[in-house]
Amino acid sequence: MSETPIYTEYHPRWYRRRVSTYWWLERTSYLLFILRELSSAFIAWFVVFTLLGIRAVKLGPAAYQAYLAWAASPFLIILNLITLFFVVLHATTWFNLAPKAMVLHWRGRKVPGEWISYANYGAWAVASIVIALILLL
Repeated sequence: MSETPIYTEYHPRWYRRRVSTYWWLERTSYLLFILRELSSAFIAWFVVFTLLGIRAVKLGPAAYQAYLAWAASPFLIILNLITLFFVVLHATTWFNLAPKAMVLHWRGRKVPGEWISYANYGAWAVASIVIALILLL
């Protein structure tokens, strides 16, 4: 018995290079992109953790002490250190991206992108100093 060919529409097969699952490790810019996207989950955790702390303060000294004891667990300390890394990464990548996201003009001239980045970093430093002074004094 002869085999009959299977009918297919006449169309050449496209060459598609196989892409590795770890394509994002090939370049630093790809890695930063993936880490920035991953940082969103840690930003969400940071917000939840902060809101739980505010809720504990609202509920009184006993609830706040329970919150502090919970926050002192080794797992949460490690998680919050990782979260700190991702919050800083998220902020710095945004500050470096800001000049591309917003174009400012002053007296008919475009403001240099570095000035926008420096203004963001400066505002971050001032806010950090003010918060540190409030907490430490």
